[in-house]
Amino acid sequence: MTEDRAPASGSILVVGGGISGLTTALEAAEVGYEVFLVERNPYLGGRVAQLNQYFPKLCPPTCGLEINFRRIKDNPRIKVFTMAEVEKVSGEPGSYDVSITIQPRYVNANCTCCGDCADACEMEIANDFNFGMNRTKGAYLPFPMAFPFRYVISPQIIGTDDAQKAKDACKYDAVELDMEPKTMNLKVGAVVWATGWEPYDATKIDNLGFGRYPNIITNMMMERLASPSGPTCGTVLRPSDDKAPESVAFVQCAGSRDENHLPYCSYICCMASLKQATYVRERYPDAKIYIFYIDLRTPGLKYERFYQKLKEDENIFFIKGKVAEVSEDPDTQNVTVVAENAVTGEKIHQEVELVVLATGMQPTAAAEKLPADLTYSEDGFIINDFARGGMFAAGCANKPLDVVSSNQNATGMAMKAIQTLVNR
Repeated sequence: MTEDRAPASGSILVVGGGISGLTTALEAAEVGYEVFLVERNPYLGGRVAQLNQYFPKLCPPTCGLEINFRRIKDNPRIKVFTMAEVEKVSGEPGSYDVSITIQPRYVNANCTCCGDCADACEMEIANDFNFGMNRTKGAYLPFPMAFPFRYVISPQIIGTDDAQKAKDACKYDAVELDMEPKTMNLKVGAVVWATGWEPYDATKIDNLGFGRYPNIITNMMMERLASPSGPTCGTVLRPSDDKAPESVAFVQCAGSRDENHLPYCSYICCMASLKQATYVRERYPDAKIYIFYIDLRTPGLKYERFYQKLKEDENIFFIKGKVAEVSEDPDTQNVTVVAENAVTGEKIHQEVELVVLATGMQPTAAAEKLPADLTYSEDGFIINDFARGGMFAAGCANKPLDVVSSNQNATGMAMKAIQTLVNR
């Protein structure tokens, strides 16, 4: 293990390379501050990179991410470290010592993304980017517009014949199988934690059948199914038999607003399901869509208009009622969703071919606390201490937010980080 010493003073560390981290880094760097951007994945973009479209314009991720990646690439003040995690932060506002561990990518900057290394591999591994819905080669590009635009060799194939085949196939000496983890020590004046969120584990919601019945998926899985770069190249098919679904149920608040799971509203789920209803409608004009909800939250005039437009669709049915249970027909693998209509009191048994669970947003720090002196809410969100300053949480590390709100919040946290440096 080697150790590098980075430049000191007047720097800002941004932890997390999702939309909040990218915005924070760019806002700070473009007014003259040195920024270290640390991301544990082999790519930047976070959850936004996994979406098919995002509000308010229903843009694909390439819309915003490509511009931000170009701005980062062109800005020498931003130093990007992927496959990296912060091990420890100590010190005080204006003077923090940070230790970072960088895991080996096994591919160096010579990579041209020709794909020869992947072609040479025979072993396949679960594709985590697609939530395990398909498999990928042991040498892979995380997604088509990944930044850095460079392949990764999975640690799962290191030491196997496949790894050597990948190395031998590379014409550019880009594959380095002897790469090792290394540590880096940084001296920074402020830290912004943009560590983002994880989809709530739907297997914990026993009554909703995820993991037992193949045709029950989560909302993030739906995003990947609808994405041109997803496991089905953008064709929404039900997992059990690759059939085009003629009926789809969206189950709202799957694990949210529930004292047994996430007690809070995750903010994004209602609009995510309404958006995904348009995915189904665009592909299957005659499909029946059922949306089961406690109440629908569409914050703002644009979102309310979006909701009203969907209500006019004669094949979209809104049922005010919390889903109590689901069951599967073993012959067809169709799923029956059971709920009580809160308006009529009627007990509903609706059979559909595909169920999408609107699973909630859980802060990444809820599962594993960050290696710094931070204060958390009981749900795992980082509480900002503006009086103390120095370290701040941006975006969904601080509270549930959509993409636009995350950008706005991150801009504010970049300003707070700069104030720490100016006032120290």
